[in-house]
Amino acid sequence: MRATGPRPTRGFRIVAIIVVLASAGVACSGGSEGPATPPPGSRAVTFVSGGGARLAGRLFGDGRTGVVLSHMLPADQTSWWDFAQELADRGYLVLTYDFSGYCPGGDAGCSEGEKDVSRIWRDVVGAVRFITSEGARSVMLVGASMGGTASLVAAAQPGVTVAAIVTLSAPQSIEGLVADAGTLTKVTSAKLFVAGNADPTGSAEAAEALYDQSPPPKRIEIVTSNDHGTDLLQGNLSGVVTTMILNYLEQYRG
Repeated sequence: MRATGPRPTRGFRIVAIIVVLASAGVACSGGSEGPATPPPGSRAVTFVSGGGARLAGRLFGDGRTGVVLSHMLPADQTSWWDFAQELADRGYLVLTYDFSGYCPGGDAGCSEGEKDVSRIWRDVVGAVRFITSEGARSVMLVGASMGGTASLVAAAQPGVTVAAIVTLSAPQSIEGLVADAGTLTKVTSAKLFVAGNADPTGSAEAAEALYDQSPPPKRIEIVTSNDHGTDLLQGNLSGVVTTMILNYLEQYRG
């Protein structure tokens, strides 16, 4: 694993690992569903999206470095709760939330507004503002699939400053949400693009395109997996991908 330096050289490789599944339970993990109840110590919060809707979220930890976790389609904030707790245990202040119009209910929350993928980047902007108001002195973004694309678009907006961005299986475009070359050239934060080489959605090719069109510092990691988004944190390479993200965030912490 290698980050690019001043010169935009490709930090690309395929992580090849053979995993023997010991039981059918391991083979049939349901990564996108998340835990049924929130981890102890986390607390429900609400905040205003950059588009004006009131969003439901949950805060973990109390560190000075904030991490905003943005979910994929059709998941909700619960898909991040296990990883959010791991980050909190490492001293980060972490925010999960439901995009506008997502209302799973109960502890999972209910965000106001209409579902409109083309505008969910505004929710990321609101999340950055909120976690900053809660004491984060620097902010990093981690997004799965559409949440990754939205994180890139949000980071390109005037007045939005983030230290690093990690995307898991982010598409270049989805339902009107587009991270094109003009947008990516404005994202000067450190960037890590992660995808599975056998993901049927073509996320590996999308990661390569996002990498190629982005300015440094940047890195790309294609792993041997057909998992998508937060399922990469639950599947056969969960340990590899989790460690990869944790190490990258630590590199740009503070």
